[in-house]
Amino acid sequence: MITSPVFLSDPDMTAAELEAVNLAMQAATLSGGPIVEEFESEFAAWLGRKYAVSMASGTLGLLEVLRAYKIGPGDEVIASAYSWRETAHAIVLAGAKPVFADVDYWSGAMVPTLVEQRISDKTRAIIAGNTNGHPAPWGPLREVARRHRLPLIEDSTEAIGSTYKNTLVGTFGDCAVFDFSQPSPLTCGQGAMVVTDNDEIAAALRQFRSRRPQERSSVVGGTRVPHQAPMSDLTAALGLAQLRRIDEILARRKRIEALYFKHIKSFEGIKDPYRAPDVTDVHWMLYVVHMGARFSRSSRDAIVEDLKTEMVEAAAYCHPLHEQPHYAGLGYRRGSLRVTEKIADRGVALPFHTHLAEDRIAFIVSTMKDASINVGAGSAIY
Repeated sequence: MITSPVFLSDPDMTAAELEAVNLAMQAATLSGGPIVEEFESEFAAWLGRKYAVSMASGTLGLLEVLRAYKIGPGDEVIASAYSWRETAHAIVLAGAKPVFADVDYWSGAMVPTLVEQRISDKTRAIIAGNTNGHPAPWGPLREVARRHRLPLIEDSTEAIGSTYKNTLVGTFGDCAVFDFSQPSPLTCGQGAMVVTDNDEIAAALRQFRSRRPQERSSVVGGTRVPHQAPMSDLTAALGLAQLRRIDEILARRKRIEALYFKHIKSFEGIKDPYRAPDVTDVHWMLYVVHMGARFSRSSRDAIVEDLKTEMVEAAAYCHPLHEQPHYAGLGYRRGSLRVTEKIADRGVALPFHTHLAEDRIAFIVSTMKDASINVGAGSAIY
């Protein structure tokens, strides 16, 4: 039994982050200052990309990428329905239509052959995500994009530090978008980063993001209207301190993952954590447990509620985008994306952060086991 709440996410902060923010607050500028540029430079260098352009949020970052590729009304963009809703929102905000492709049962990533089947004469880009930290099959996806001469946009809003063929995620797309809101391992409240090696795209991203500091006191005419979506120096200071500790943060999260697996490996009726053959490392955003096929969406939801009763914050992972009301008019029905629906109906996201002690992890797993017996004892593993 526990006596205080266990939160789904809890940022890994130290004196280094507090000192960085304190120094930023004493500077003459809190926006448009040098700390943002320093964060961009170090993030680009960490990934080995030519440019990194900071944004106020991942949604705005992806929206600006689509604008930079001149994607708008009448265009289609292929994406996953097993994703955060903000990905599809960015496509709609650009005026384009999201076209959803189904995913692999084990990794949750889009299947390249199914992506190719969705391509039409209206398709202008492919957005593929590193689902919950698991890298997408970037080699085959790149081949599909090359054959059809489409930009490949990497959604890394759920992943930082994972590797595909020993190479960091964020390096495979023509552009890649990272998000720094919770529950990302690198957390600075809000904010995002778009990385690319393309000179023209990087310039367009900066122009769409905000006016330049030297333009703020004058009336400037231009062909591109910015969204005024810059990152503040306070956010950048926190992000920079987190980036400089990212290896430490990820290593600490790996220890929590190992403790979870220690207690959950004897839990019959769930799908074990999976890593595809070409994936060399996975850093999960959340610890997601996939229940067996005999569990229903309602029984999964009952387990989440039982955990909340015991002061454990858990969440359904996730509600497929093609079933959400905003996208009802796209022509999808229940059964349109069977694998997405199957894994989304039975996914439970458990608390995952570096402040979890082993006794709390043991309690979380034990509570979930008891709840699963009440709603679906003896479920099949797959």
